[in-house]
Amino acid sequence: MIRRCNSEDKNRLYFIINEAAKAYSGKIPPDRYHEPNMPMDELGREMERITFYGWEENDELVGLMGIERVGDVTLIRHTYVLPRWQRRGIAGKLLNYLKGLIATPRLLVGTWAAADWAISFYEKHGFKMMPDKDKLLQIYWDIPHRQIEESVVLWIEVEL
Repeated sequence: MIRRCNSEDKNRLYFIINEAAKAYSGKIPPDRYHEPNMPMDELGREMERITFYGWEENDELVGLMGIERVGDVTLIRHTYVLPRWQRRGIAGKLLNYLKGLIATPRLLVGTWAAADWAISFYEKHGFKMMPDKDKLLQIYWDIPHRQIEESVVLWIEVEL
């Protein structure tokens, strides 16, 4: 079941994000990897501008995906599924659900260039790699230059 997350879910979102983000260990540059991946105070700031939706199994939140409108586009933010629940279609169901909620014709997602599993997931769902990723990351995201160097942007047109 998909539901909108709220402030009462903060601890569970923190757990899911930081457990699932362990997949980046040894994949992304060591100067970009840290634990926790997202400290609690950063998650609080993210929750102020990103709308999170979660997937529940047996009344337990096991996956999440956020959306954030920035100007003329919507960004997919923080797609994470607990490792033991991965490869069951949860992220795909969340993505399809969120596509129906957005009010912009373009949906963008940024991810680590080394996260081949994430890139493959989005490409499987119709996203295309953007060649001007540095410009897009500077316009639509607020991330350090070093992260821009190590990231990619994918996009898809959405029927409104």
